[in-house]
Amino acid sequence: MDADKKHNMKKQAGTVVLAAGGTGGHIFPAQALAEAVQAQGLRAVLVTDRRFARYAEGVEGLEIKIIRSGSLSGGTVKRVLNLGNILLGTLQARRLLKKLNPVAVVGFGGYPSFPTMLAATQLKCYTIIHEQNSVLGRANRFLAKYVSAIATSFDRVSHVPEEAQAKLVFTGNPVRRAIRSLHDVPYPSLSADGRMHLLVMGGSQGATVFSNVVPEALRLLPAPLRARLWVDQQCRAADIDKVRRTYDELGVNANLATFFSDVPARLASAHLTITRAGASTVAEVLTAGRPAILVPYPAAMDDHQTFNANTVEDAGGGWLMPEDGFTPQALSNKLEHFLNLPSALEVAAVNARAAGHPDAAERLAELVLKPRKHKPQHKEDVIASHLQQKDYAA
Repeated sequence: MDADKKHNMKKQAGTVVLAAGGTGGHIFPAQALAEAVQAQGLRAVLVTDRRFARYAEGVEGLEIKIIRSGSLSGGTVKRVLNLGNILLGTLQARRLLKKLNPVAVVGFGGYPSFPTMLAATQLKCYTIIHEQNSVLGRANRFLAKYVSAIATSFDRVSHVPEEAQAKLVFTGNPVRRAIRSLHDVPYPSLSADGRMHLLVMGGSQGATVFSNVVPEALRLLPAPLRARLWVDQQCRAADIDKVRRTYDELGVNANLATFFSDVPARLASAHLTITRAGASTVAEVLTAGRPAILVPYPAAMDDHQTFNANTVEDAGGGWLMPEDGFTPQALSNKLEHFLNLPSALEVAAVNARAAGHPDAAERLAELVLKPRKHKPQHKEDVIASHLQQKDYAA
């Protein structure tokens, strides 16, 4: 079947608009939902701004539309300029939504998603916001009373307005198909004298704290234990040369990069990950069933990364280390323990896998298509069906 015919079939079946941006942590769940709705024969369109369109490249069949947006942080002049971009982006989104006539509009957070979600609520589309963290973000708090449903990644989410509590639906945090496939990949065996694969990631922008602490922690290990480590580490561009020199000095087998395009493959072979506690990262390590040392970003809004990391630690799938306690000596002690007692990692891997939600994308897709299953003929019927529904929390 040629591409034009496929496109026309999906257009007839319906279009789902996804609004996301800011970081990969917002874009990746949107990608996962796109894959799920496409499997249902629907057209998926991602609306973002030009800075974050690159995150969505490589998803087959996902159309990308660019609008203006901006953050309201920073100085007065910057905020005024960005407010103008938000208003312009909202007008662009209104025109786009009227043209696409979507069956649903789903927002994944990040400031580039706000104009689209604002326009969608103004046009009274069937709207869902997906909250990746265990704390409802500020933009989502604003939108909560206007949208049709709020999908959550965690069983418990704080900072939800009282009038929006009934809209909560737990779905889990969707992860990309390549990560979901790891759920059934066994944890790699690690004998008492075997090599340990350590995967260090710092979020989409890297983390200087890992560049400072991890190499020095390895320096403190006894040489025979250090020789058993194999390290993949994401570094900021400003840090990578310094980290490489340290590992060369220590004789550590390390692969360093500012960005890993093959994270699923590296995660599959990892015995332990050291990472921030962003929602998508947490979802990916749990779905893959890989234990993690989680170091929450201390400046994260509402300290949501600490809440995310607590969830993993409570499930027995990893260990929370606050940044002020993430010292070379403390990390070295943990690594020495794991190298001498690999069964601790194996138990954590089992617990992590049990806490993962590999079906999150399908559960979110079901919520997206819920009104359409009842009255799919006309957009007006879809909206009316939604307004009559009272069972989102079921």
